[in-house]
Amino acid sequence: MTEPGAVPRFPLPRVRPFDPPPQYDEFRERCPVTKVTLYDDTEAWLVTRYDDVRTVLGDDRFSAVGSWRFQPSASRAAAERGEKSFTAMDPPEHRHFRRMLTRHFTVKRIEQLRPAVESIVDDVLSQLVSGPRPVDLVQALALPVASRTMCHLVGVPYQDHAWYEKRATVRSVLDADPAEAAQATQDLLDYVDRLVTRRQAEPGEDLTSRLVQELLVTGLIHRSDLVAMLRLLLTAGHETTATMIGTGTFVLLQHPDQLRQLVDDADLLPNAIEELLRYISMLHLTIVRVAKDAVELGGQQIVPGDGLIATPAAANKDPHAFPDPNRFDIHREARHHIAFGYGVHQCLGQPVARLELQSVFSALFARLPGLRLAIPADEVQYNHSNLVGVQSLPVNW
Repeated sequence: MTEPGAVPRFPLPRVRPFDPPPQYDEFRERCPVTKVTLYDDTEAWLVTRYDDVRTVLGDDRFSAVGSWRFQPSASRAAAERGEKSFTAMDPPEHRHFRRMLTRHFTVKRIEQLRPAVESIVDDVLSQLVSGPRPVDLVQALALPVASRTMCHLVGVPYQDHAWYEKRATVRSVLDADPAEAAQATQDLLDYVDRLVTRRQAEPGEDLTSRLVQELLVTGLIHRSDLVAMLRLLLTAGHETTATMIGTGTFVLLQHPDQLRQLVDDADLLPNAIEELLRYISMLHLTIVRVAKDAVELGGQQIVPGDGLIATPAAANKDPHAFPDPNRFDIHREARHHIAFGYGVHQCLGQPVARLELQSVFSALFARLPGLRLAIPADEVQYNHSNLVGVQSLPVNW
């Protein structure tokens, strides 16, 4: 219980891995928009109600510009401050850059990747099955599938995956050294800049090659903007999907009756994935906005310059939007979740993530019907980053 008048320090600790901090339920009922204190004693508003979170993310009175100032840790602030990204822009500038990518991420366009993604999943599973047991499913399946998919899409040599994964992790860890987080950002930008140079000289069929020809060569985009755009696609795309693969597997293993239904009826899988996205809500800390105007929200008067932390983790567990929200149910209508954000900034790569999750879960449990945890569930280790999920998942079969 939070004492009335006390300003809690953010981020608040989770008691159960897949539930937001218990104070969120209290805030939602008593004070759905409440002040919290960040690592440097800056104050911001924590928004916990589903409808209010959608308002913050979908209303142009709230800005993404300068939102790094209200990140929950010094390392996250340093990482976000270190580059210019269209995710931290508002319309019309944001719309200008997003439109350059939109046609490459339509559901129809991404569906063309299905054979390649399914081939990647099949190859990774074959290596996993032929190796020793037990095995860490995060290292042996989740990360390779997500990294190989993004390398294939973006045009990055897969042999570089360990290098960029390490730097992506530094950017995400909440207690990393801010200087290391800033350096990791710069390292990644430098790497992508060199990739752009290579694709100018030796274009292929990948997204980097297409964007170089469509945007850079024609003068429609500045090189630094293209580099930032590609850095975002590479690291955000692999990190989030890998987290969902490992964590989604854990959740399904913890609900064997529902997993059995999925195995018996593949038509249930798309809806089950939406429920996994809602239930896990891995984007725990990172969606921040800044008020541009005076706004009344959740009974509070917000003034220009105030920071607002819009939490998908709280919104996706709001009982007014999702009855009995802490219950995992693959039959639930969950498509209105905001695991990918909401409004003009919602995740552009979500069709890729859904394709990967469908490909992995349909193949994994078909090939390994006896898949099970190799350790007790309460011994599974979790991330300490801006993404909520399992850090490792030892399994056997």
